[in-house]
Amino acid sequence: MAIKTNNACGIISISDNAIAKIAAHATLDCYGIVELVSRHFTDSLLVLFGKGRGAKGVKVEIKNGRIFIEVSVIIKFGVSISAVADSLKETIKYNVEKFTGMVVDTVDVNITGVKL
Repeated sequence: MAIKTNNACGIISISDNAIAKIAAHATLDCYGIVELVSRHFTDSLLVLFGKGRGAKGVKVEIKNGRIFIEVSVIIKFGVSISAVADSLKETIKYNVEKFTGMVVDTVDVNITGVKL
């Protein structure tokens, strides 16, 4: 599904895949994040064989013109989990809203592991 908006030039349509990639880039630029990970084994297989939509570890849902994003990450050992999660939420929200011009309703962060 895609999110659509109108402006003076016409209709703009942004796919879930594009939003997921924006969120993935924002995630990997955030301090304390080691990598994005898939939450389910089937998601990992789809990404492995090139059939997965979006970016690994990012799930985007669009309902009633609002964007809901869920990311699954591994963080660096020794950093404050709550500080990294809060920073990640704000970074993703800011970047997606800046690039798309749409409102991000929620960003959920799932921390699945810690690496040295």
